[in-house]
Amino acid sequence: MYFQMTFVVQILTLCIVIVNVYCHEEYQKRIPNGNRVPNPCSKIQKSIWKAVGHFNNTHGGVEISSFGKDFKNSNKTWTITLCNLDSDGDGKTNGEELGDPSCVWTPGKEPKVPAKNHPGICEPVDSVRCKRQNQGFNQCPQLN
Repeated sequence: MYFQMTFVVQILTLCIVIVNVYCHEEYQKRIPNGNRVPNPCSKIQKSIWKAVGHFNNTHGGVEISSFGKDFKNSNKTWTITLCNLDSDGDGKTNGEELGDPSCVWTPGKEPKVPAKNHPGICEPVDSVRCKRQNQGFNQCPQLN
């Protein structure tokens, strides 16, 4: 009985992980450069932020960023309105940050410009302005 229960728990855990990863990929495809958003906590050029609508980089969670809220409010669709918003209050539109400054990108197309910043986390995160804007975000214990 113990073996069966342990096996069931392991299978359920695996299913949750698979669903979580799949959801991220689905949402990443709905925004320009969704799978290549730079990690604002890293100075390593190729480090990406996987869960763009969340304050947690790797697996999302309940802490939704300002961009995540705006994305949800636009029916989880890239729209001209969402593109022109400055969700994180850093002075750059979501489109500028995600590599669609003209708001012309459509799903399935390759963006012409790479993503420059994270649309839901004000950058640079250690600046005075962004410390105020990023209330609720504490995922950068140290910049690397």
